[in-house]
Amino acid sequence: MPLVATPIARARTGAPLRRPLFLSRVEAGFPSPADDYIETALDLNDLLIKREAATFFVRASGGSMTEAGIHDGDVMIVDRALEPEDGSVVVAALDGDLTVKRYRVLSGQPHLMPESSEHDPIPVQAGQELVVWGVVKHVIHEVS
Repeated sequence: MPLVATPIARARTGAPLRRPLFLSRVEAGFPSPADDYIETALDLNDLLIKREAATFFVRASGGSMTEAGIHDGDVMIVDRALEPEDGSVVVAALDGDLTVKRYRVLSGQPHLMPESSEHDPIPVQAGQELVVWGVVKHVIHEVS
């Protein structure tokens, strides 16, 4: 199944939602002694949203972008103010159908590239309408 994007909400930062950010990093390899020092409070809005008016959330559906770390049900944070560059992951409408793919320009022609070997690249043909809604900046998914 191709990965499609389903808009769910515009970003609203409103009141800060600050949580503790610990000074020490958590080792993913060999464990280190725990530190009890909190560096600061972290607001995820400050970390994830750079331009509130241009940012929206969208939920992914399907499996064509799993090798890029985007899975079925993930929430993507998308910035409409950014121009897509070759290699950007974008939410785009191709002939009115929403999708999330890697934007590539090959031989001067835009392509929407999946990040799964089970899906084919989509060359944008002359006469097709491609509207890039925005560039995916972050992905939120539950760890199993």
